[in-house]
Amino acid sequence: MALRRNRMKINNGPMAMPWGRYYMGRMAHITIKLAAAFLCGIVAAPTAFAQDEASRPYPANNPSDAASPPQQARPAGPPPGVADSIFAGDWVTIGIGGGVRPSYDGSDNYNFGPAPLIQGSIDGFDFGARGPGLFVDIIRDGARDARGQQKKVQFVFGPQVQLRFDRTGRIGDDVVALLGERETAVELGFTSGVVIKELANPVDSLSFTLDAGWDVAGAHNGRVLRGSIGYATPLSRAAFANLSLSATHVDDNYADSYYSIDAAGSAASGLSVFDADSGFSSAGAFLVLGYDLSGNALDGGFSLFGLSSYSRQLGDAKRTPITSVRGDANQWFVGGGVAYSF
Repeated sequence: MALRRNRMKINNGPMAMPWGRYYMGRMAHITIKLAAAFLCGIVAAPTAFAQDEASRPYPANNPSDAASPPQQARPAGPPPGVADSIFAGDWVTIGIGGGVRPSYDGSDNYNFGPAPLIQGSIDGFDFGARGPGLFVDIIRDGARDARGQQKKVQFVFGPQVQLRFDRTGRIGDDVVALLGERETAVELGFTSGVVIKELANPVDSLSFTLDAGWDVAGAHNGRVLRGSIGYATPLSRAAFANLSLSATHVDDNYADSYYSIDAAGSAASGLSVFDADSGFSSAGAFLVLGYDLSGNALDGGFSLFGLSSYSRQLGDAKRTPITSVRGDANQWFVGGGVAYSF
């Protein structure tokens, strides 16, 4: 029986971007979310903040307004300057970041690499990267209603596609590598959710989302569900924060592809035979902090972001020898980058 290793190794090279699955997508409506993108959507929080700012009936940087009762609100319509926000119409954010993450789900080996970012809104349709993939929100419910008032509830629904590179290369563990590499999965599905605004302050939001994807490339032929709760709030006119909690459920086909070890695999690796079943595979938390370099999120331009996440493998994803003997059920991610909005 192969012995468990207690050290962590850092490898260099390109990386799949799993976290993106949450943050960029959700913060565009929040988000994220989190989002859930790996580094694909992280700076969406400033844009969400800017969109809320542009739809408020009074300036966000006036402390007295936040405490004013509804009847004292100024007439609907953005104040001078806010109407000129680049996020009031069509906009796009592009960027680049990097981070350190496990070489595969359940690994105690870590890889470092770059990750691109793109998201935006064109003609009322929000879109963005979701991990190594893309989503589009086809519900064009703007930030304001027909009377020009801020909408406190918005809905999200649309198609998404995501690529999964888990154990397709650079596994980082010689024993797990003996089980063989996996093919790249192409997961088609949808994203859905609801966003509730103005909870603790006029521009914060709470999101509840559900993502679903089915592999159509024959890599695992399974289904992945991910539910998340995210809270986003500006810390100032330039700084923002987003915290999200999520859990992932997989079916038998997915579990068998990534967690099971058959007799041939056991003979090749020395790991025990293991038959994995469907169930919750992980749960975790994701934190994003960002800052607009101009000091004003409304004018676009450059922004910096930092992020970190922790997730815990659950069920057979934790019990499989791939994790329990050769890896670690505790999974960490740390990264950051720079983006430009226009």
